[in-house]
Amino acid sequence: MIDHLRDERVDLVALDARVLLEALDPHRSRLEAQGAARSGFRSVDDPAPHLTRSSDRLGEERPLRESPAKVFARLSTRERPDVAAPRLRRAVVLGGSVAGLLAARVLADHAHEVLVVERDGEAAGEERRGVPQRLQVHALLPGGRAQIERWFPGFGQEAAEQGAVASAAEQSEQWIDDVRAVRAPNVVLLNGSRTFIEALVRRRTLALPNMRPVHVAAIGLTYRDGRVSGVRVSGVDDESILPADFVVDAMGRSSRLSAWLETDGWQPPPLERMQIDVNYATAYFARPENEPRVAVATSRVSPDYPKKTHAALTAVENGRWMLLQMTYGEDRPPQDWEGFLARCADLPPVFAEVARNEPIGEVHTFRLAEARRRRYDRLDRLPGGLVSVGDAVASFNPIYGQGMSSAALHASCLSEYLCAATDATRPARRFFELQKVVVDAAWDLSTQADAQRLETSSPPLPVRFQRARVDQVLDAAVVDIRVATAFNEVAFMNAHPRTLAAPAVVLRSLATNMRTRVRR
Repeated sequence: MIDHLRDERVDLVALDARVLLEALDPHRSRLEAQGAARSGFRSVDDPAPHLTRSSDRLGEERPLRESPAKVFARLSTRERPDVAAPRLRRAVVLGGSVAGLLAARVLADHAHEVLVVERDGEAAGEERRGVPQRLQVHALLPGGRAQIERWFPGFGQEAAEQGAVASAAEQSEQWIDDVRAVRAPNVVLLNGSRTFIEALVRRRTLALPNMRPVHVAAIGLTYRDGRVSGVRVSGVDDESILPADFVVDAMGRSSRLSAWLETDGWQPPPLERMQIDVNYATAYFARPENEPRVAVATSRVSPDYPKKTHAALTAVENGRWMLLQMTYGEDRPPQDWEGFLARCADLPPVFAEVARNEPIGEVHTFRLAEARRRRYDRLDRLPGGLVSVGDAVASFNPIYGQGMSSAALHASCLSEYLCAATDATRPARRFFELQKVVVDAAWDLSTQADAQRLETSSPPLPVRFQRARVDQVLDAAVVDIRVATAFNEVAFMNAHPRTLAAPAVVLRSLATNMRTRVRR
């Protein structure tokens, strides 16, 4: 069960609190006041904050002045920057995903013209061929929604008017090992399908006066004086070059930028991989209620729990439910309706309740073997005027719903970089430093559980301490509203994971779990 310590855990309760905090995080960063305040905990000062790394040349490290938590908080701002006259003549964005569209929106403030390059039909169509997981359940986390609202004021209201379901905290349920968790007040969501959210972002982006879609295929880059000078494209009949002062790679998980760089004599970014072997099956059901009692629900299971199916459901546009089943390894969710419905009956009651509605279409499956991260932040040489965003940089286990929200925060990184850069056509080192803070936060949160599930030997002691701390918070979040709220701020990408190392969070988690064990 959630409340007992797994075999490899250290019995943290027996440790002195002060020694415990130092052992768990000896380089605790200054916690950002905004994130801590939202979760109900006071932020703390630390005389030796953890330092992210920067460089005058990529690969030559020097410390930044701010902790990752503080950088993350600044990137999460809701305020739009005051941008002077555009300094770039033309910027080109490769790919019309949420990541590419939000990057294009940021560039619209800094360039006289922005081109969004997509293959024929993708810009205008509702279904993008390059998003194989588009039919699965997606989440626009509060952190991501806030960033989209930053660039497109009124986005949430417009989405709701067109059919998205804005759900309040009392319309949510979270289950862990068949135990219903407390209902935290910050589970306030905007629910819609990936296709719906992306289409609305596309319409808003392409409506900007200096934005233009180009329906061609990008096949390479051109360079001049150590910087990108254009994009080679292939149309119906011939090849041509789109001149550019600045290029954004938003070509997704299968981005070809690494291969282009290597072919052109530049370093390709190192590729990190994490085996996850995740399997998805999503089914759609008719939703008769406009205001359902529960609009969003999740069910997760611990590695040692007898049941192995995770699940999520959400009320979306056009009077539909989306219900997802997720498993790992060789245990695949059923692809047929009979098997899918039978497995719904073994989930918490709300899932079986939704599954009693009229099925729509077929069961859609998806498999992802590994999470990937391209380390542009580690390159020694990189052409100027070039960045990469979204899944082209990092693609995570989709169960955590971080994709669209990470992409939105990458746009915030781009905004801060362009506002501060004296010459945006130089290598975008500071951009990749900022982006690393966002990617680290999402990557560490999503891959920790996957690594723990797959490892065959005991990890080093520092890793076990860190996991023990996270386990304490996760256990307490099931029964304690304040801890649940703090954890949600991190899971929703409103706050950096290091905010969970605040003494108030750790000690309250320990006390909560001690009381729970005594009662049982």
